[in-house]
Amino acid sequence: QVQLAESGGGLVQAGGSLRLSCAASGRAIANYAMGWFRQAPGKERELVARINYSGAMTDYADSVKGRFTISRSNMRNTIWLQMNSLTPEDTAIYYCAQREYSNSSPSPDGYSYWGQGTQVTVSS
Repeated sequence: QVQLAESGGGLVQAGGSLRLSCAASGRAIANYAMGWFRQAPGKERELVARINYSGAMTDYADSVKGRFTISRSNMRNTIWLQMNSLTPEDTAIYYCAQREYSNSSPSPDGYSYWGQGTQVTVSS
């Protein structure tokens, strides 16, 4: 059974940085695309960043381009989200997700496995 465990969230001041980790277990991630999504109170879950199975292809929401970086290590069965220049608008629960295919998808519906999420709060 695939399990995803996020960590690294917390409270940070505007302009600060956080690095989220997502450790996968139950199945090697090497053949599968992964993604980071977020959900703020009263809003729908939205894509933050996605990465294909090899890490060669990445994509970002316009709101985080140039500030966030998604990466993965298939050897370590882990993906990361480096978040810089954080703003209060980045406050949300951040979720890691795994797809059943090697190419990534921008839609949450395209992912079969989800972590429990980690809270990121950015104060002004």
